[in-house]
Amino acid sequence: MKKRAVVVLSGGLDSTTCMGVAKEQGYELWPMTFSYGQRHDREVEQARKIADYFQVNTHRIVNMDFFKQLGGSALTDQQLDVPQNEENPGIPITYVPARNMIFLALASAYAEVIGASAVFTGVSSVDYSGYPDCRPEFIESMAKTVNLATRAGVTDHKISIETPLMHLTKAETIRLGTRLHVPYERTTSCYNGGDKACGTCDSCRLRIKGFQEAGLVDPIDYAIPIDWSRE
Repeated sequence: MKKRAVVVLSGGLDSTTCMGVAKEQGYELWPMTFSYGQRHDREVEQARKIADYFQVNTHRIVNMDFFKQLGGSALTDQQLDVPQNEENPGIPITYVPARNMIFLALASAYAEVIGASAVFTGVSSVDYSGYPDCRPEFIESMAKTVNLATRAGVTDHKISIETPLMHLTKAETIRLGTRLHVPYERTTSCYNGGDKACGTCDSCRLRIKGFQEAGLVDPIDYAIPIDWSRE
């Protein structure tokens, strides 16, 4: 049987690049997308389009409103504003409490059931907006926990957590994805979730900077003019 990988697919640039990496490494792709009450829920529809592009047999979409009930993040609480054109030296208000820990736990459970040997996630410790659940220390700890807490792990069928973008800048990620023919035109990154990316939220600014530094033009539409020649 071909080796399988669960890919945590948000519909964004990084997770879609992970789909391309996992495919190149010979994995059968089993993407998993979370609809968790995020204000940018457009990404769920984009994730469907990305899964179609990769011609996967199964794309699991998990509906969970726990995060919306919990609040505490501008991405799930409509009463909190998404920062625009702001530098955030600390942990920004767009951080969703323990999101990656919960997503990876569910993805690992899914991996165990379908016999997948890997879970891919697009976290980066370089361009990561200050989120604590994107650091190598967290991933290493989570990988150990997964294999201590699952039947697969304790019966010598370990599940690895793969983070191919961990030490890449956004520009390096974009160059990698471009080489792999990743469909960036189907992705969305904007925290505001409009048909056109706002170009001013933290996620948009990181994405724009990445394409500029990579010397490429982003194929998605923006609500404001962008100078792609600027480095």
